[in-house]
Amino acid sequence: MKINRIKIIIAVVFFIGLNSYAQSLDVRKSIKELTFSGSGYELGLQHGQILKTEISEIVAKWKQNTTRQFGKDSDIIVNEFFEYANFTKAIKKWTPKLYEEVRGIADGSGQKFNDIFVLNLLDEFWVYIDDLSNHHCSDVGVASINGSPSYIAQNMDIESYTDGYQILIKLKRNESQPEQLILTHPGLIILNGMNERGIGVVVNTIMQLKASSSGLPVAFIIRHLINSTEKEEILQFITTIKHASGQNYIIGIRGDVFDFEASTNKVVRYDPKNANGTVYHTNHPIVNNDLKDWFKAYNPNLEDALLPKTSNSYIRLEAVKKRMIENPQISDEIIKSALRSKDNDKHPVCRNNNGYGFTFASVIMTLTGTPYLQITAGPPDESEYKRIGFSKK
Repeated sequence: MKINRIKIIIAVVFFIGLNSYAQSLDVRKSIKELTFSGSGYELGLQHGQILKTEISEIVAKWKQNTTRQFGKDSDIIVNEFFEYANFTKAIKKWTPKLYEEVRGIADGSGQKFNDIFVLNLLDEFWVYIDDLSNHHCSDVGVASINGSPSYIAQNMDIESYTDGYQILIKLKRNESQPEQLILTHPGLIILNGMNERGIGVVVNTIMQLKASSSGLPVAFIIRHLINSTEKEEILQFITTIKHASGQNYIIGIRGDVFDFEASTNKVVRYDPKNANGTVYHTNHPIVNNDLKDWFKAYNPNLEDALLPKTSNSYIRLEAVKKRMIENPQISDEIIKSALRSKDNDKHPVCRNNNGYGFTFASVIMTLTGTPYLQITAGPPDESEYKRIGFSKK
């Protein structure tokens, strides 16, 4: 009897400890949810005022990280970057309200405009630095086949200092915009997102593709797309706009999924023509040969035999591709297994925070039926996905 009591006490203590650990993990990995309304300067002002402290911290950490990475004061680097950058004209032409939103964030948070602007030129700054080692996002898309669900999904991999700043913004609907769910961090207008009409966008940097210092930047393109509801307008915009950065866009439009590799001179659709409607992408060009000179020098036509298949991006692509093509019908659980995968210890799809970049958030968007989003703050192997839907009309 005494031994049984001891066993019971040990079991209870173990359960309490395990439950306490699980609760602390959930708290540590919970994503901050905010609801904003309006558009343009008013929206940015809300963002800046509500997240003033967090934006100040993010700006400081970005500057510290940049100074440490390049051995030069970050303010000097920002000034040099804006001597190269000439994006304002394109932003004001195609997305003027988003330019005003960035201005509102700066004013609301009390930060210098250029410091907030550079946060919103995330991919363009990476392209300016031209360092392949920084970029590790992994994306998948699943078109609806015979009434099956349609998905797009992404592990958003960015710098380690952003850990703890994961935010999901619900942007309320009004006469000119559908309700939107936006993954971001303080001070940034978007990383990826979707709207209530079943339109979603996930992205990958493709550093090897030619860029332009006067094109439309990635964040502004994503926000424009998820503010749209018409398929024809979305496809025309993504394929005709002048792109600032080499980027892959997986765009879900209700039951349809499109994958476009965009450079400044051309936009090429990638379609592996899988029977189960799947696409997948990481951080290298597959079909777009509008290459920077340094990449074209050793592989001008993307010849298979010359591809660096043992590099990070190719290894991750094989990991997600394998899971997408071996199943005749894809569920969200299969997508989760792909986004949690660590087939290669050195180059995993799911990246834990070791101080050298990590999976900031993992997102699965269901675009058919009643659209909704599933999300983790941080790597998806460290917490369960949380389901978040849209408000009722």
